[in-house]
Amino acid sequence: MGIRQLDISGSDQVGVHLARIGNVLFHPTGLTDNTLELIDQALNLERKEISIGGSALVGALIAGNSNGMAVADIATDNDIDVLTSYGDVVVMQGGVNTAGNLLLVNEYGCVASPAIPEDGLEIIADVCGVDVVSTTIGGQDIVGSLGIANDQGVLIHPDVTPDEVMIIEEVLEVPPMVGTVSFGSPYVGAGICASNTGAIVGKETTGPELNRIEDALGLI
Repeated sequence: MGIRQLDISGSDQVGVHLARIGNVLFHPTGLTDNTLELIDQALNLERKEISIGGSALVGALIAGNSNGMAVADIATDNDIDVLTSYGDVVVMQGGVNTAGNLLLVNEYGCVASPAIPEDGLEIIADVCGVDVVSTTIGGQDIVGSLGIANDQGVLIHPDVTPDEVMIIEEVLEVPPMVGTVSFGSPYVGAGICASNTGAIVGKETTGPELNRIEDALGLI
């Protein structure tokens, strides 16, 4: 538990590769034993190896909580069968389908990209069992890449506006903080994977950034 620093497949964008859904961590195939050990130490979650439509970018393609999840439409029937053993699943269709980039979810609520149609928001709310509110973060619509949430806090892009902060805090029911990861990247959702007890971040993440992540997500 705590925070561990590692790169996955040579990338410090660990949040693009890892998807925490409730008490399960979905991760790509082929990770080394050392990487899996560090993940276990930090996150303390059940692990499930998976690819989504053959892609290793699991964190960009899935988002959800312990009730259910959304997945991109490149998922195969076999992928969906695996995912449905862990909760309800909605397949996001068309050009707006990278669930991990477009949704910021915890057990209390879901912040969704304005790019997702209204009927899609209703289905996501039903599957995840929480209220879903659409907003940007810092004026951008890839909210899943711009924030990382657990059930204790949420860390978001430094350019978030006061109005956006109010919406995020209201729907996720946790206090927001701003910060960066991997030596100044504001794309904290792409750069962090977190549970309620720990987090995985890229190796370039600095000491002050680590402290901020710990504070924001209640990991101390």
